[in-house]
Amino acid sequence: MLKSGIDQDALIEMFASASAKQTAQLRDAVSQATLKALQGREMSLKNIKAVIKSVTEAASTGALQNVTPKVDVESMLNGALAGMDDALLKAVDANRVALERLVDQGVGLQEKQLKKALDDLEKLEDTMFDTVRKATGGADMAKLAGPWAEVLGKFEQAGSLTGAQANATLEQMTNQMQTAMRQSRAAGLKAAQTLAQSYTALVSGVLMGMSDALRQGGGDDATPAPKAAGKSARK
Repeated sequence: MLKSGIDQDALIEMFASASAKQTAQLRDAVSQATLKALQGREMSLKNIKAVIKSVTEAASTGALQNVTPKVDVESMLNGALAGMDDALLKAVDANRVALERLVDQGVGLQEKQLKKALDDLEKLEDTMFDTVRKATGGADMAKLAGPWAEVLGKFEQAGSLTGAQANATLEQMTNQMQTAMRQSRAAGLKAAQTLAQSYTALVSGVLMGMSDALRQGGGDDATPAPKAAGKSARK
């Protein structure tokens, strides 16, 4: 069954038949499936939630069906969450590249597009954890409540790769935008200084021209007499 761009049946089968030694393979499979689904849609929090929910449901369903001796369910679920984390890490990198382009084009923090992108990036880790928690909170997942709680608790305590990279990207973009603003202000100040210098030069030129006219016209005689003030001047 294809749901949110995820082949759930394939993931279910993989988790249902995985041995205790295949957790690394599960992580890679989840990462690839998640990334493929994300690449096929707009990178919004809504779409990310849909993909994470679909992957979580498939991994959980497969884990419940697994009857392999000595299988470590918690390790399997840890691999699933780590795989989703790996995929979202690449999504953060994609956001970073897009944000850099926006900033390079002169888009400022006050612009809605950039502000929303930064806000979504900041929420990405919490979105992943919250979506997994909700997707595994149903009665049909009761047997996995303990393992999922353990996995989520460890991830939240240690922090995800996605969260760490998102924070680093936010810091980088904030610094980059502040630098761009300073450069813009510096350029504006330089232009103002140049304009001021040009203005004083212009005033000097005008004053020199007036002096030349006075000399050529024979001093004060070259200056026309002012019109008389008062009512007679306005008749």
